[in-house]
Amino acid sequence: MTDIEIGKKKAENGDEREKLLGNQSDAGTAKPATPAEQQKHKDTVAGTVAFACCLYSFCSVSMVLVNKSLASSYNHLIKGDLNILLVVFQALVAVIAVEICKKMKWVEYPGFDIKTARLWAPVNIMFCGMLFTGMASLQHNSVPMVTVFKNITNIIITIGDYYFFGTTVEFLVMVAFGVMLSGAVAAAWKDVYITYAGMFWMMMNCLCTAGYILYMKFATKNVKLSKFGMVFYNNVLCMVFLLPVTIVNGELSTFLQTDAIHTSDYFFKNTFAGFVGFFLNFASLNCVSHTGPTTYAIIGALNKVPIAILGFFLFDNKISGETW
Repeated sequence: MTDIEIGKKKAENGDEREKLLGNQSDAGTAKPATPAEQQKHKDTVAGTVAFACCLYSFCSVSMVLVNKSLASSYNHLIKGDLNILLVVFQALVAVIAVEICKKMKWVEYPGFDIKTARLWAPVNIMFCGMLFTGMASLQHNSVPMVTVFKNITNIIITIGDYYFFGTTVEFLVMVAFGVMLSGAVAAAWKDVYITYAGMFWMMMNCLCTAGYILYMKFATKNVKLSKFGMVFYNNVLCMVFLLPVTIVNGELSTFLQTDAIHTSDYFFKNTFAGFVGFFLNFASLNCVSHTGPTTYAIIGALNKVPIAILGFFLFDNKISGETW
């Protein structure tokens, strides 16, 4: 290599070094955000959080009303109930819906992977535990007593949110929990009756519900998936865990033997409920990831208000003075 070539090479290296140092200098002297930019960022975050909360509330209320409509229309034709089988069917519809979105290139997420499924499985295990212990607790306790313990669950979730994720709890949030709990106790005051078995199943339900919501927050932060990928895994694993249960408890055979519900109307309503469940899955995951378990629990508790009012107008449900 000639001296001229060596000189050119050194000059090029010097230029590159200057560019690099210049970029570092520019990065180091970046101007801080102005108050207007900071306020714009805060408004954007607040808008995203508000939308996530409203979407979850709307989907949750819609899901309850759709299932209530199904129950009021067809339960008198069925000997027993098909609660778990309906969850499986709605999970199947949600999987088909999210797969169609993927095929249409509207959403992206990786194919099924057993390692990812193992990371997500505790969410579904807690969910199944929440279903089973909830049904068992209703068999041993009155509905008002179950409502009281549901409000205690919200307090457990808040404590877990603080312990595991360091979320600070504002004073007004604790006041809100106190008001909801005292209201539930007042409504159940004339129906206070509990057994050891009822206490056991209610405590198990509290732990499973709290564990489900808290681990869902952990999974949304640590499992590297898009929200729609989470919806896919959530519903696939739900079917894997719950379908064998419907075979064991006889729900599948009850469905197959009940010709009165083998109609296009029943199929259409369940399919529609599955689509609502698909949006509810996304809304739940989105709400937990943008807010936290405490906010998620509060919204779930507040959803009872529009559900009670809409139930009064749509299904002629009675609202007692104590409930008000």
